[in-house]
Amino acid sequence: MTNATDSYKRMAGSAGAGLVEDGMVVGLGTGTTAAFLVRALAERLRGGLRIVGAVPTSQATAQLATSLGIPLVSLERYPELDLAIDGADEIDPQLNLIKGGGGALLREKVVAAAARRFVVIGDSSKLVPRLGMRFALPVEIVPFALGPVQRRLEALGARAQLRLGTHEPFLTDNHNYILDCQFPGGIADPQALQAQIRAIVGVVEHGLFLGMARQALVAGPDGLVTLP
Repeated sequence: MTNATDSYKRMAGSAGAGLVEDGMVVGLGTGTTAAFLVRALAERLRGGLRIVGAVPTSQATAQLATSLGIPLVSLERYPELDLAIDGADEIDPQLNLIKGGGGALLREKVVAAAARRFVVIGDSSKLVPRLGMRFALPVEIVPFALGPVQRRLEALGARAQLRLGTHEPFLTDNHNYILDCQFPGGIADPQALQAQIRAIVGVVEHGLFLGMARQALVAGPDGLVTLP
């Protein structure tokens, strides 16, 4: 990560934290930009902001938030959130997203869907004219179904590669595998692809977040831009 990109991520994270209001229950995303969000929110709490609590989308985010003194709550107790804020791997002009580079796509989607308002934050390198142009689409699957699911995804035109950890397949917080799917030329019809992937037995969730983000806060050389 360059110093400039780091600065843009920090700017976007701070802007996201600025949306949090007193008394809110907030969903906190996962990834490098979301980590800046968590740190900025902790700073606001130290400055006097009071929230009911935050729902983390991963163990990593939970650990960071706890270390910074952010109170955590569960979806079981608070099934509807006021606001969810998360990063993205790609953002298209319609604010459709690819997420899951950090492996937390299932919990991220659950939290985003539980929120009255979902806002995505990121640096300008995440903006793409078409999803799948730069980043593979992560698909979380049941380990038992690896062979059949990989075959079905490849039949849809993907190059589906099992994500690896240090010495073995990467495991999500839900103890599932991830297949990273590259589509040459990008994803022409995200809605159709979403339906096709959902129909594959053994798929738990995918990283297409379509029609979910209400707003995007994107930082780059020209400063902070709010989309739409």
